[in-house]
Amino acid sequence: MSTATIALLGQPNSGKSTLFNALTGLKQHVGNWPGKTVEKKEGSFARNGVTYDVADLPGSYSMSANSDEEVITRDFITSGKADVVCILADSSQLERSLFMLADYAGIDAPCFLVLNMEDVAKDQGKTVDVALLEKKLGIPVMMFSATDTKAYDQFYFTLERALKEKSHINVSELEKEYEKIIGYNEIKEQIKGGNISGYTPMWLTVKYLENDKVVSAKLKESLPADAASKIESIGLDANGAIATGECKFKWIDELLEGAVNKTKTGVKLGKLDRIYTHRFWGKPAVVLTVILGLLGSFIPALPIMAVASIFDVLKNVIGDALVSVGCPAFVTGLVCDVVIQSFSYIVKMLGFVFGVTLVFGMLEEVGVMARISYVFDNTMGKLGLQGKSVMPFLVSFGCTMGGAAGARVIDNWGQKVLTIALAWAVPCGAAWAIIPMLSTVFFGAGAPLIIVVLLLVMILHMWITAKIFGRTLVKTEDRCGMIMELPPYHKPKWGALFRYVFGRTKDTFFRVVKVVLIVCLIFYILSYGSGVNDTSILYKVGTAIEPVTKIFGLPWQLFIAFVASSVGKEGAVGVISALYAGGSYGEGFMAAMSGAARAANLNELLLANVSRPEALAFIFAITFNLPCVVALAATYQEIHSVKWTAKIAIYYTVGALILACLAYHVGLMIW
Repeated sequence: MSTATIALLGQPNSGKSTLFNALTGLKQHVGNWPGKTVEKKEGSFARNGVTYDVADLPGSYSMSANSDEEVITRDFITSGKADVVCILADSSQLERSLFMLADYAGIDAPCFLVLNMEDVAKDQGKTVDVALLEKKLGIPVMMFSATDTKAYDQFYFTLERALKEKSHINVSELEKEYEKIIGYNEIKEQIKGGNISGYTPMWLTVKYLENDKVVSAKLKESLPADAASKIESIGLDANGAIATGECKFKWIDELLEGAVNKTKTGVKLGKLDRIYTHRFWGKPAVVLTVILGLLGSFIPALPIMAVASIFDVLKNVIGDALVSVGCPAFVTGLVCDVVIQSFSYIVKMLGFVFGVTLVFGMLEEVGVMARISYVFDNTMGKLGLQGKSVMPFLVSFGCTMGGAAGARVIDNWGQKVLTIALAWAVPCGAAWAIIPMLSTVFFGAGAPLIIVVLLLVMILHMWITAKIFGRTLVKTEDRCGMIMELPPYHKPKWGALFRYVFGRTKDTFFRVVKVVLIVCLIFYILSYGSGVNDTSILYKVGTAIEPVTKIFGLPWQLFIAFVASSVGKEGAVGVISALYAGGSYGEGFMAAMSGAARAANLNELLLANVSRPEALAFIFAITFNLPCVVALAATYQEIHSVKWTAKIAIYYTVGALILACLAYHVGLMIW
């Protein structure tokens, strides 16, 4: 069986991921590009005796060297690894989306053009003369809708044709525009003597005029010394990128002249856009939309969460069976409390992730996510982020795992990591189930004040975290607002959306299972005792380091509960209940994770054993500790970096203890 490699190239929101998922199905894997933190997606499919390897190149707006994504993209294309490059453009916004094609023109690699979102263009009354575009460009061109499964026969036909013809873009008209730029001809003449494979002299000259530092370094290294010095002596226009950009847009206009017809005059600003883009009502409308989306996520999530009850029944049945055959208590606990209980916990969390991915995937398909990004872009820009980051923050109030999963819509890797790092500061639903209870027990009518202070600290925490991590993840010179055109609203393609949601949920499940099982196993071993707390490793360690933990306002019991909260916030109360009631806190933790009720007299136990300053320290500690082991796994799932996942986890653990220490000593001054 012969093989061929296809590279998918396109701007964000061009439908590239939809095409990739439809072509490769389950035969795909995600990792990182060698030596980089940029996500690498590869897959394959077979057709007519040919195996096609598909590389989904990072989404970018151009072929310049403004980011790692763009450098990786053009290096892969010019390496010769791809037999053909499939360039996708949004046919409903061709004037903008063809900029990638214009920036690609001149790269020495065969390609074909796919004008995606044909259905949206038709709704706008647009028709495209594909034959005329093919004649002008000199490469295969096709209209397409990646969400329409019936349209793929035409795609396969065009792909096979492109592989056979190996056509390159006709750049003669584009180069005529470039020749009008001062210095272009002189620089190109010197570059002709170089030997940089994969690029034409025209393309290299344009990038040199745009002050592309990577290209400039390559030219200096490959050209003869006299040619390099002549190029440097040529006076360049300080606005070279603007000049070349104008040439590209003129070329695009010439391409589309006579090739695109509109039967509708224009699109008026709809009622929703009048609300979303309103100076005053825009942000409240977006927040309300996300909150409603968050609540709506529970509708598809609940049936999946209900499946977790099967594991609870299974746990009791298998537990009784193991006890009846005389199985050691350690093994019984290992099977029931670690393996089965972990799967129950994972399924509950996974149901929410499924719901969040489905609902917010639908909002993105419809076009609402672009409005959310637009409205909050300036606000998020102050943290070095983009408007898309607001959605993961708001979703994290429900579940940090959902917030981490929601960050996948962010194209820039550094901004994605920073968004997730900040989302960890947002107390999740499980934390809010504990915080009001503890605040009310210890502070009575003052509980609302405690919650307000926690929210203020959350905002300060996010600001400090953005300052600390932002320096490395999103450099100052790379920070800029979004330049975007709001896409038209359109109906979601449910088939493509569900394929995407099931694929992401499956990937999340397999990654989360490994982490949760390992962490729960470690915690089980450390907390296991023969029915008496003082036989476990955690008890011995906890009592040994209590002189240190008391500095943070945490007696050993509260410190062990703090450790348990890093596995799941639900476990913290169960551990406290078990410790102060004299039971096994290993069993208490597992019972809490399964949703079992805490000790009936927990309030009395807490008031009798914990002082107000210690309670305040504990509330701050568990609120700002790492959210849970599932959120930890989801973070790794999205950023594909053990180093950065560990950095964020350590940062939050240490930060939570520092905040606990501050809260404790403030509490001592008050009480």
